[in-house]
Amino acid sequence: MFTGIIEDAGQIIGLEKEGSNLHIKVASRLAPELKIDQSLAHNGVCLTVVACNQENYTVTAIEETLIRTNLGQLQLGDSVNLERAMPYNGRLDGHIVQGHVDKTGQCLAVEEVDGSWYFRFSYEIAPEHLLVDKGSICINGVSLTVVNPSQNEFSVAIIPYTYEHTSFKQLKVGDTVNLEFDILGKYVARYAAVYQNA
Repeated sequence: MFTGIIEDAGQIIGLEKEGSNLHIKVASRLAPELKIDQSLAHNGVCLTVVACNQENYTVTAIEETLIRTNLGQLQLGDSVNLERAMPYNGRLDGHIVQGHVDKTGQCLAVEEVDGSWYFRFSYEIAPEHLLVDKGSICINGVSLTVVNPSQNEFSVAIIPYTYEHTSFKQLKVGDTVNLEFDILGKYVARYAAVYQNA
């Protein structure tokens, strides 16, 4: 489980295809603290460390992950948002994030307003993907608050610290992002669907 509070913006230094899998090598200040088999969220996607040293580590994304997320679009030099799994006795500073991306969305607009930034996104709607004004959404692994949701669009406000310490500073109109909807909303939607069909 994760919280959507990014610990580091790592840099992609290696991409190697093996069959339908992609081995991703990342340089990060977190590398010295990692161990093989640990879970680490990459742009909100939970992946397992398969190799590591003091400067970088490697994870592997399977074909299903590459199809359903933006990881298949990574290029050398790209920045990726990183978060280690939440410790059992840790604080839940963001919201409950599973690291299981529901779908991708597209950046529609970026607007700077008095030192903060507003990003607007679109996505293909589905009954189980509920958005509530002032509710939670995870975008590329970052826990954020929904602003002005419509049928298939929503905005988020990014404070300067988040902008500078995540890959949001590189995000531009047209880019694809990973979306994980609030788990509580997904349970409510599922319960409602089952109850209506009962």
